[in-house]
Amino acid sequence: MEDRSALVTGAAGGIGEAVVRTLAERGVRVAALDVNTARLSESVGRLRAEGLRVTGVSVDVTSSADVERAVPEAEESVGPLDYLVNAAGVLRLGEARKLTDEDWAETFRVNATGVFYMSRAVVNRMVPRGGGAVVTIASNAAGTARAEMAAYAASKAAVSAFTRCLGLEVAQFGIRCNLVAPGSTDTPMLHGMHDGDMAVRASVTGTPSAFRVGIPLGKVARPHDVADAVAFLLSDEASHITLHSLTVDGGATLGVH
Repeated sequence: MEDRSALVTGAAGGIGEAVVRTLAERGVRVAALDVNTARLSESVGRLRAEGLRVTGVSVDVTSSADVERAVPEAEESVGPLDYLVNAAGVLRLGEARKLTDEDWAETFRVNATGVFYMSRAVVNRMVPRGGGAVVTIASNAAGTARAEMAAYAASKAAVSAFTRCLGLEVAQFGIRCNLVAPGSTDTPMLHGMHDGDMAVRASVTGTPSAFRVGIPLGKVARPHDVADAVAFLLSDEASHITLHSLTVDGGATLGVH
């Protein structure tokens, strides 16, 4: 992956930030994109201080115009893009019948429409060059029902279908499109689901009343566990893999996702 170039959304924290670091440590020039400019600046500053080739670019993935502005800016910084990682995401919890219009709309704006805007903008630049790789961060919830996660699960199911359809259409141009589907991962999103230090414990032990079986491996994923899976699917080691979803959940969905 040395001297390749990548664009990563949701890069200011969580899985996205871990992906930026993992790729940069492997010699990739990375354009790190996020809507939170303050956190992005801090993250990029830390990585650059370590000698990693990372450039920050602000973007609102829910705006088609802003995406079309940010992608050329990213390419000016890191060169023609070889890789795209769609990691930006939001979680709105609530029973399906009690979700507000805004809960539903915002979840789809970021998790699904944002992936569409960014994938379209980047892949349209990859097609004339005859190659590239896209990885979208989905979720094991896309294929396994989870209480109070209807909007999130639906948005991830939508983007999973979109990514596979995109991959089918652009395979002829040598572009691969895959998914990584994490389960519970030690990020701010997970800790926002529970009070105090309960997030990890509840994920590992499960919640029978909510039909969650827990995690057979006995631990939640760390962000770099997911980032390593992303890096593999982007790399030449996965050169014959496309339209695939790689689940990284410690067995939480019992291997049937």
